[in-house]
Amino acid sequence: MDFLEYKGYKGSVEYSLQDDCLHGKVQGIRKSLILYEGRTLDDLRRDFQEGVDSYLEACQADGVTPEKPYSGKLNLRMPSDVHAQVAAMAAAKGYTINEYINTAIVRLLEEEESYGKTDAD
Repeated sequence: MDFLEYKGYKGSVEYSLQDDCLHGKVQGIRKSLILYEGRTLDDLRRDFQEGVDSYLEACQADGVTPEKPYSGKLNLRMPSDVHAQVAAMAAAKGYTINEYINTAIVRLLEEEESYGKTDAD
C-alpha cells in the first residue's frame, strides 16, 4: 500500500469502487480520526494536507499537544522460552534486550524491502 506523507504524518491511499473516489485515513494516531477524500490523487493529497493542518491548528487552539504518529513504544508479548533466548543473545552481544530486538526488526525490514525489489527498481 502506498502512503501520503506530510508534516510527519502518514495517510493511506484507498479506492472506493462503490463511490468512485479515493479516500484515506491518517495512520498511527489513536485519539483522533483524520479522514480525507478526492476524485484525483491531487485532490486526495490536498484534502489530506488540509486535514493534517486543521488537526494541528485545532490542537494549538485548544492548547493540546498533537498526537505523534506511532509513539515508538511497543508492548511485545512472547513465549517465556523465546524471551529467555533473546535475553541470552542480547547479553552475549553486549546489547540490551531492546537494542537486540530493534536490530533484529530493522534487519528483517531491510530484507523484506530488498526481497520485493527487482533489478528494474
